[in-house]
Amino acid sequence: MFAPPERLKAEIFARIPERFLVRDRRSDWVDTQLHGAPTPVFLEGPSFDLQGNLWVVDIPWGRIFRIDPKGDVDLVTQYDGEPNGLKFHPDGRAFITDFRRGLLVLDPKTGRVEPVLERARLEGFRGLNDLFFAANGDLYFTDQGMSGLHDPSGRLYRLRASGELDLVLAGIPSPNGLVLNLDESAVYLAVTRDNAIWRVPLAADGTATKVGVYIQMSGGGGPDGIALDAEGGLAVSHVGFGAVWVFSPRGEPFYRIDAPNGGLTTTNCAYGGPDGRTLHLLESRSGTVFTARVPVAGKPLYAHTGRPA
Repeated sequence: MFAPPERLKAEIFARIPERFLVRDRRSDWVDTQLHGAPTPVFLEGPSFDLQGNLWVVDIPWGRIFRIDPKGDVDLVTQYDGEPNGLKFHPDGRAFITDFRRGLLVLDPKTGRVEPVLERARLEGFRGLNDLFFAANGDLYFTDQGMSGLHDPSGRLYRLRASGELDLVLAGIPSPNGLVLNLDESAVYLAVTRDNAIWRVPLAADGTATKVGVYIQMSGGGGPDGIALDAEGGLAVSHVGFGAVWVFSPRGEPFYRIDAPNGGLTTTNCAYGGPDGRTLHLLESRSGTVFTARVPVAGKPLYAHTGRPA
């Protein structure tokens, strides 16, 4: 359908140091998701703070790491949970979607983690996955759990800045990463088990309407984390394929970036660097962050605040 996309070279930027790797321990998450395989670390949730540090989470061991622009890694905090997604609010707090505990907030200065929303109208979440802030402060997040084509029970929620919780869309077979498009009229939603990016237009009242497939992928395990660029295109992490694809605003594949270490667990990505043109990508099983320079810059995360990304 399309010409083969141009391949961009990636380089290793940082690895989780040996002193932080977990050996000879088990967790329920590892036993279920990875069939008990040795898992010293499993990275997710890349997000940049206002100082240019990259933050990542370690799902099975409840840890949050900070990686400075030189690639040096610090452990910020460890708590009893399974953090999956992390995004910074413009006020500096980090919000976390935790698979086991719901929506949490982290104080980056103290490392303290506190609950924000542990269930929806007395009903427990299935297992939160990822999140994205709108310009007005509304927070969109996915409730994935163990849903899939066999059980399309995943959900997309919006937590308004006022505190009201809305169910935007239900019946999703594994909702994962998400972003709003440039004018925030629609959500781009990675639906992993459908191996597709869905476009979820938002009606005037914020509910979903005319939901459809925006990008149909093949192979691997499906799309995981996604990032929006300044022109409205998408970077899509293809877990199980070992690559990140960069699509134009029309959904045409322009670039392919393979994990330089040969790993297949490319779970998530985030734009960073002084000009926003460095895409930072995770190979989760090896605890590796790699980078590639791309022709288009990422959308500034805090453009609505007047502060730099």
